[in-house]
Amino acid sequence: MIRQTLMAAAALTLAAAPVLAQTAPPQQVSGVQPGSEEWLRLRGEMYNRAPDSEQDPAEVAATARLNAEIAARNAAAAEAETGAMAAFEDRNAAWRAETARLETERAQWEANVAAANAAQAQWERERAAWEAEMDACRRSGRVCLTPPPPRY
Repeated sequence: MIRQTLMAAAALTLAAAPVLAQTAPPQQVSGVQPGSEEWLRLRGEMYNRAPDSEQDPAEVAATARLNAEIAARNAAAAEAETGAMAAFEDRNAAWRAETARLETERAQWEANVAAANAAQAQWERERAAWEAEMDACRRSGRVCLTPPPPRY
């Protein structure tokens, strides 16, 4: 059992070694800016651009064409993004205006409901007072000519 565990651990270590080697952070050299020519030289890497006289004209033209295509796609993407942002802002402003309008309508509706409820309560109070006055008049045995409360 222990032997199998050790073999599995060794197999995992061997399988993970390339990944660990690739993900190891670059070593820092004091006083050298990462990415600089000195930093690349210390790591054994070099980038030396060949002089223009040694450049392949077809390759230069192909590179220029590819760069122009990339620049055109980037410009088109930026323009599309600008248009999309403008459309979003327009829709957002319209939504905010509609929301404000609906909130105003809701507040007006609530005010109308409150006014109707207040008028209903006032009418009920006046009706109750009139009925109490009529009952008192009838109990006294008099002829009651009090008009009914107004209708709203």
